[in-house]
Amino acid sequence: MTVQIGDIGRAVRETEYAVRGPIVARAQELERQGREIIYCNIGNPQALSQRPLTWVRQILALLEYPELMDRLPAGVLPADAVAKAREVLAATRHGLGAYTDSKGFLFVREAIAAFIRRRDGIEADPEHLFLTDGASKGVQAALRLLIDGPGDGVLIPTPQYPLYSATITLYGGAQLPYPLDEASGWQLTREGLERAVAGARARGIRPRAVCVINPGNPSGALLDEKNVAMVLDFAREHGLAVLADEVYQENLYRPGDRFVSFASLLERKGYREVSLFSFHSVSKGLLGECGHRGGYMECRNVPAAVQDEITKLQSVSLCANSAGQLVTYLMVTPPEPGGPSRARWEQERRGILESLARRAGIVEQGLNRVPGIQCNPVTGAMYAFPRITLPPGVTDDEYCLALLEETGICVVPGSGFGQAPGTWHFRTTILPPADKLQAVVERIAAFHASFRGRRAG
Repeated sequence: MTVQIGDIGRAVRETEYAVRGPIVARAQELERQGREIIYCNIGNPQALSQRPLTWVRQILALLEYPELMDRLPAGVLPADAVAKAREVLAATRHGLGAYTDSKGFLFVREAIAAFIRRRDGIEADPEHLFLTDGASKGVQAALRLLIDGPGDGVLIPTPQYPLYSATITLYGGAQLPYPLDEASGWQLTREGLERAVAGARARGIRPRAVCVINPGNPSGALLDEKNVAMVLDFAREHGLAVLADEVYQENLYRPGDRFVSFASLLERKGYREVSLFSFHSVSKGLLGECGHRGGYMECRNVPAAVQDEITKLQSVSLCANSAGQLVTYLMVTPPEPGGPSRARWEQERRGILESLARRAGIVEQGLNRVPGIQCNPVTGAMYAFPRITLPPGVTDDEYCLALLEETGICVVPGSGFGQAPGTWHFRTTILPPADKLQAVVERIAAFHASFRGRRAG
């Protein structure tokens, strides 16, 4: 028989992922027709001209084709890059073309554990780490563990990255939105979390976990230490696990700001009854290696029997891809100070972060000059989530589609992320090059004035 749409599982049909939804499909159609499209819909740095880190690509090239180390003249590549490639090849035993352990290469997990110790000053166990195809696969594994049906709910921020809403729907669970406070720069509030739990229990839904994205996507906000501590206190009181999405931890743009991991505060508080699943990725930060699909999940206060179930889930897919595992390794093992690659790595690192900070300012300041648009400071991550004033009866979907058709700029309606009732937003990345980003802001400003004028009339 021919499979029809009605034959497809209901959960699949009801799953939505706005970041690559109908507006992006229309953008691709317009591009095929010859239109220039500026894709501001997704955090895909290298698609928007961010260059790969030289350290990563030199070593990755040698790992994929080791014969280069014997064929290239001495001095063509830095000695520390060649040495690192030889070290990694020896540790993999069979190179990149073979399956790895279900959890991933042990030496990579050991390097990540050392990275966490340096970052947080706490102990980390390689056996509690799982290498994944991007952070998304780790998030999905944790949610798969916690959701057993429609009676299980997971608290997710509003606005949130639709990976969470889509996966919860796909697994048959209940989304339990809690609001981020736009007036206070998208911080969490204890009151909002409490309302989400109380509302769930009133409907007979058992809250299982609270998800937090820090720095935020799409909000672009960094949570302070007080907010992180509050979430852990809340989770402890209500018997919830915590899912900490920390993939933007290097993307900080305001002088004096500091990323505080959930793991560091969990250990400082000594909360052994709170299970924590933390996620990191090579797709963001300095690397922007989205296509290599590398990342990891760390488990804390998760019993061995539960971790065995995670290993089983990993084993169903055999393992994460080996190239992504090794890019993750290079993310947590930069060139050694004093080595021939260090100065270039530091220059590239500084250049990327300074450029992103400038672009965050271009978006925030430029949009705030437009009557009818309000944009909170972009203090972290790669996005802005400006609030827009629209004529009565007009939705943000209509607005974003018209913006695409008239200007070629592809952004995502705020409705795809969740927003307070009666408000409208869109999400845009800050990733286009500065000159192009300035043009993007100017086009949005002209479009916004024209659109409101036409629709109001």
